[in-house]
Amino acid sequence: MIAWLMALGLSGCVLAPWGTPEEAAKLDSVSPLFEPPAEVRELPILPARATWRDVLHRAFLANGELEAAYFEWKAALARIDREATWPNSNFMFGFRYMFSPEQMKTWNRITLSGTFMPSVTLQLPIKTLAAGQVALQAAREASEKFRAVKFELQRKVLNAYLDLALAEEKVRIERANVMLLELLTKSAAARAQAGAPLQDMLKAQANWEQAKNNLRNLEAEVHVGGSRLNGMIARDPGAPLALPGALPPPRPIGVDDARLIEAGVDKNPELAGLARQVAGRKDAVNVAMLAFLPDFVPAGSITGNIERVAEMFVMLPTTVPAILANIRDAESMTRSSEAILRQTAHDRAASFVANLVIMRNAERQVFFYRRRLFPIVEQLLNSSRQAYAAGTVNFAELIDSQRTYISVRLMVAEVRIEREKRLAELEALAGVDVETLGQPEIAQAEQPDGASLQ
Repeated sequence: MIAWLMALGLSGCVLAPWGTPEEAAKLDSVSPLFEPPAEVRELPILPARATWRDVLHRAFLANGELEAAYFEWKAALARIDREATWPNSNFMFGFRYMFSPEQMKTWNRITLSGTFMPSVTLQLPIKTLAAGQVALQAAREASEKFRAVKFELQRKVLNAYLDLALAEEKVRIERANVMLLELLTKSAAARAQAGAPLQDMLKAQANWEQAKNNLRNLEAEVHVGGSRLNGMIARDPGAPLALPGALPPPRPIGVDDARLIEAGVDKNPELAGLARQVAGRKDAVNVAMLAFLPDFVPAGSITGNIERVAEMFVMLPTTVPAILANIRDAESMTRSSEAILRQTAHDRAASFVANLVIMRNAERQVFFYRRRLFPIVEQLLNSSRQAYAAGTVNFAELIDSQRTYISVRLMVAEVRIEREKRLAELEALAGVDVETLGQPEIAQAEQPDGASLQ
């Protein structure tokens, strides 16, 4: 009982470094999403017409890679308690009874001793605190990895959703083309019966059949895209997945390009994770240098009313070459991480600027096609229809106008989707939702990382 009470009194505490509670709060903000086991977790049911927000929300809750990143983060945070617990050695209680023919009281025959385990020397608290700091940086690095996985998943899901939306738009365009060609074919057949050239009717039929075949191909693409997206959000690949009847509207950006580039550099989760790695390895250098400080093993014993002993064993560091080697090792790994961070910063900045240029060019093309080119092509098509009805142009010219009109509609759809894809790429590089960039800095600071998952 005495030994148990002494062990309880020496059960230790955690010399957690500053910043640990904040990191734990970040983890707690997303824990309700991942702590329930997958088999009992209820995933949201998609509405009849699923928007990209509906699909993305379900993907966050269903994705196994994101869940794995969460638990790696949680494990890294738990390692802080392991590394920062002090005393770092278990307490050893001893009981000794002396047998002797001498006339002695029982209490004077008993020796009670207590010491920390000699095999594990008791560290100075500063060493334990430094080890906890290394563990904290590792937990922060795991936090940034979780954020990187989240935005990479967001990019993949949005790209799959946008590909499906584009495929459905192509189906709508081709379906309208099939209906028009059907009317033209009937009109050409009536003209042929009235004595017009038979070639127009044959060309109309050929174009109509080709358009119907193209429509079937595009419908197959829609089914393939739906199956792929279903797989990303933990649904049956064959389950019906219908999107709204038009392309998703362009997502607004409430900041200028300079602010976007600043976010791409400051908030990039990969760069943030590497920065945490560099900080952790710098702390590891500090831990290696603290090995020059001695460790100690305090001990004490009581023998009845006869003797009271208190002693201290000091463990002097004699493995100086090994300590120096550990310091050089930690310093070299720090330099390695700094070099990777520096190069990655250049690469990500270049990639961010390139995607920003492509996105802005896509916006320019949308404006050009919709405001400048599309009205001209639409007027050309209407004029060709009227001229064909009046017999002043042949069928080939009408079909050429129709193809130009369809081509422009497809180009508008493609550049609109390209713009949204590049925006998703920028979000993944910046590690931030573009909708939050226009918010006040205080509001952003109050919102924990990963809150957008909810």
